[in-house]
Amino acid sequence: MTSKLKPTLGTLHLWGIAVGLVISGEYFGWSYGWGVAGTLGFLITTALIATMYTCFIFSFTELTTAIPHAGGPFAYSRRAFGETGGLIAGLATLIEFVFAPPAIAMAIGAYLNVQYPELNPKTAAVGAYVVFMTLNILGVKLAAMFELVVTVLAVLELLVFMGVVSPGFSIANFAANGWAGSEHFGMPAVSGIFAAIPFAIWFFLAIEGAAMAAEEAKDPKRTIPKAYITGILTLVVLAIGVMLLAGGAGDWRKLSDINDPLPQAMKMIVGENSNWMHMLVWIGLFGLVASFHGIILGYSRQFFALARAGYLPQSLAKLSRFQTPHRAIIAGGLIGIAAIYSDGWINLQGMSLTAAMITMAVFGAIVMYLMSMLSLFKLRRTAPDLERSFRAPGYPIVPGIALVLSLVCLVAMLWFNPVIGGLFVAIMAVGYVYFLATKAQRDNAPQDSMLVGE
Repeated sequence: MTSKLKPTLGTLHLWGIAVGLVISGEYFGWSYGWGVAGTLGFLITTALIATMYTCFIFSFTELTTAIPHAGGPFAYSRRAFGETGGLIAGLATLIEFVFAPPAIAMAIGAYLNVQYPELNPKTAAVGAYVVFMTLNILGVKLAAMFELVVTVLAVLELLVFMGVVSPGFSIANFAANGWAGSEHFGMPAVSGIFAAIPFAIWFFLAIEGAAMAAEEAKDPKRTIPKAYITGILTLVVLAIGVMLLAGGAGDWRKLSDINDPLPQAMKMIVGENSNWMHMLVWIGLFGLVASFHGIILGYSRQFFALARAGYLPQSLAKLSRFQTPHRAIIAGGLIGIAAIYSDGWINLQGMSLTAAMITMAVFGAIVMYLMSMLSLFKLRRTAPDLERSFRAPGYPIVPGIALVLSLVCLVAMLWFNPVIGGLFVAIMAVGYVYFLATKAQRDNAPQDSMLVGE
């Protein structure tokens, strides 16, 4: 039987989810941007994206507190633009949250492979899915408490990493060949800066996923702004610190196309057999686990919300005896495991599996960011009486910056990643065909005043 999710989460839980969703991006993935833009070029890309995310989160928080719904962006866009708007935002969010976990799972496998060379990273990745889908099914309070603990450990570990490598930091190392990465694609430096956008977004991708826990938050109008604002500040500081110190540890080109740049950077400073090195590999797993576990929570709530509203089969909105959307958790996991073994089409793009999964997830995120900012502007006009306990500061300039930079990112992504962009469009098109064929399913779904403003 379908029912509402129960509010059990406080501010600290929500901060743990917001930061935990993202923090694996500080551990891996971003360094692929060095191979595209070089360290100096990627520094510019990261500054641009950090500005976009800061403006976005301060604006997005207005929507999250005004419409605290498990669907997050789906709910805001449906309220603003009707059923088709909800579909675009909902599917884009689903793509983001379903394709990010395979990349993280592969990084978990790579970290474990450092300690156990005989362990196949894909086998470890599938094992991670089984363990953390199970934990999510057992209850949101348990899942959120686990998320908070591993997030705190992951943040502490990044601070330890920065402290250990800082004595060996050299600005000359960081700046050496700083623009050379763009030559990887035979592009001038400016092109490399734009081509590296998906990997800078990976630093912050999925922080908006805490919105999907809003329905399970106690007093969301008060707790969510605190969680989001402290969360984005935490992540900006960690991202810049990790990138600068890893790049200055030695020859950054050895770190630019691998899934475990931090252990390898530390190895340059303390050697392969240092206790610090072993600690980073093991505790570094907490960062990956925090994001992996948190994004499973996020995608399951998006599946749940779309199914409850009739956009997906109603069976995905069923709750387990633990009051968790267990079928939605399993559905997203099966798609992610299939993606891990989808090397065939990935190879056509000359990308690693991890880079391709990151790029696909970023396409979903950018479309969702655009829809969310457009919804903010639309609802300010069409729903002026909507209770807004938090209002976007600097309106309309701050959300306008987020909107324009998101559009720049989408154009750049399509230009530099046409094959994955085409696949993204194809998935959205299939979703639209299903949407057209299932109007009766939506008509028979329970009415939700947050979605239609009744």
